[in-house]
Amino acid sequence: MSDPDEVLAKEAKRGSTRAFESLVRRNQSLVRGFLRRLAAGDAALADDLAQETFVMAWRRIGSFEAKGSFKGWLCRIAYTQFLQNRRSAKAAQRREDEVMAMSETVQDDRASSEARMDLDKVMGVLSPEQRAAMALCYGEGMSHAEAAEALGLPLGTVKSHVVRGRAKVLAEFQGAAP
Repeated sequence: MSDPDEVLAKEAKRGSTRAFESLVRRNQSLVRGFLRRLAAGDAALADDLAQETFVMAWRRIGSFEAKGSFKGWLCRIAYTQFLQNRRSAKAAQRREDEVMAMSETVQDDRASSEARMDLDKVMGVLSPEQRAAMALCYGEGMSHAEAAEALGLPLGTVKSHVVRGRAKVLAEFQGAAP
């Protein structure tokens, strides 16, 4: 006697939707159980994949050959659906991670830009000489002597501009008048 699934599969290959519906009813528990184990108990994912499995099986029923069991053929489709879903999920996660990284970069850039604008605003309260001395010493990392040479000012004057400029900047950041 032939396997009932194989008989129904032959009828489904000839276009019988009733035969395919019977195959679904007979095998849906098997497919869902298999997919639930693959999906680590995620019932919703397993049900979605089971539905996709049966849709794919209907589309490919013409390729079923009775060399192996129908159940084996169906489980192979289910496994393929699971693997494709997992690859898609990983790709989606990578895209989401990239978007989040870009978002963090944009936020960091925005914060950095805002900090620069705030610093530029605060530096605006300084005299041009103080601004130049502060920019060279703190912004460019020059020593007072190097800044004095670059600005063509005496060393003591540059030191004075840096000390007074620093006091004004700190007072401005703290919201107090110098």
